Amino acid sequence: MLKTKKASPHRVAVVQHPPVLLHREKTIKRGVELMDEAAAGGARFVSFPETWLPGYPEWVWRLRPGDDYELTGKIHARLLENAVDLKAGHLKPIQAAARRLKQTVSIGVHERDSEFSRGTLYNTVVLIGPDGEVLNRHRKLMPTNPERMVWGVGDARGLRVIETPAGRVGSLICWENYMPLARFSLFAQGCEVYVAPTWDAGSTWVSTMRHIAAEGRCWVLGNGTAMRGKDVPADFPDRARIFPDLEDWFNPGDSVIVAPDGKLVAGPLHEKHGILFADCDPERASAAKRTLDVAGHYGRPDIFRLEVNREARPPVDFGSG
Repeated sequence: MLKTKKASPHRVAVVQHPPVLLHREKTIKRGVELMDEAAAGGARFVSFPETWLPGYPEWVWRLRPGDDYELTGKIHARLLENAVDLKAGHLKPIQAAARRLKQTVSIGVHERDSEFSRGTLYNTVVLIGPDGEVLNRHRKLMPTNPERMVWGVGDARGLRVIETPAGRVGSLICWENYMPLARFSLFAQGCEVYVAPTWDAGSTWVSTMRHIAAEGRCWVLGNGTAMRGKDVPADFPDRARIFPDLEDWFNPGDSVIVAPDGKLVAGPLHEKHGILFADCDPERASAAKRTLDVAGHYGRPDIFRLEVNREARPPVDFGSG
């Protein structure tokens, strides 16, 4: 009789700490320290928030494109300077820490793509394996509202579920999680650990994380960023005007870890900095699909079909004259 090795539960950590906004190297140093802290708590999978490196562009929701054009340009120049170029090796310290700690790491970054244009940024989540190698890079398919003044649109090349020691990992960023077909594409690839780095927060977002866990029968890591005015560095351009109340939690965080039955097992972590921990067994995700497998028997594949075009690039021709 053939015996199969049972997958063991993996300790996961969801980091809810602010970056050093617009400072790549300082934020990377903080990230390595947080990875060590997560490892001390037994975590072998660590998740960081949306565009944590070097920080979410909250200013686009506070400044006006016309009247604040010069200030927005000044901030964006700093953002470009501190964005992440994977080919330049900017994530090497995070990769080295992952190798040292034998951790799988999911981290949100502003990606500066030097392959086509150094002027376009992408909202990207990078998955790093315990050997320090980059396993996947997913770019946000559609920036939300004023975010379109910051990021280009992504494509489906990174819309993948990746085998890791923690299970089969897939990720969607912030409001991508409201895109049913994007979710389905991950479910159809057998996602067991669904990572949702975000800037969103609140009861609706937490309910969405619970719904996705129950819908996909997977573990869901809803990874938010809790920040106050005082968490913004003093050298941020015109900080007193953009973030006038230093005690104001302009993002409460609300990170959660949800089991495949939709029940919260950690969080929400509200208006606090910290790390959520949980033991996630990928086999529990697989077994839960006995009753509901939306990409399998319950999805009626004889009626419905989804095609994902992973060859298409964003609708921008960088090679045109």
